[in-house]
Amino acid sequence: MAPIPPSHAEPQDSPESYVGMEVSSARERAQEHGWPTVRALPHGAIITMEYLVGRLNFEVTDGTVTRCWKG
Repeated sequence: MAPIPPSHAEPQDSPESYVGMEVSSARERAQEHGWPTVRALPHGAIITMEYLVGRLNFEVTDGTVTRCWKG
């Protein structure tokens, strides 16, 4: 059986604060705030819904973050 990956604590950060930002600026800010994984997805992308502690997701339209959530 594969080893369980280490759990990362989530930064105390508000996902809503990223909405409206340009995606590269939002990614840089998220990394500065301690998010180990940042994922940018196009609007309407089909994704799995597993929750990954320490991951911040951006939904991006025309280079701007339109939605942001943890996991």
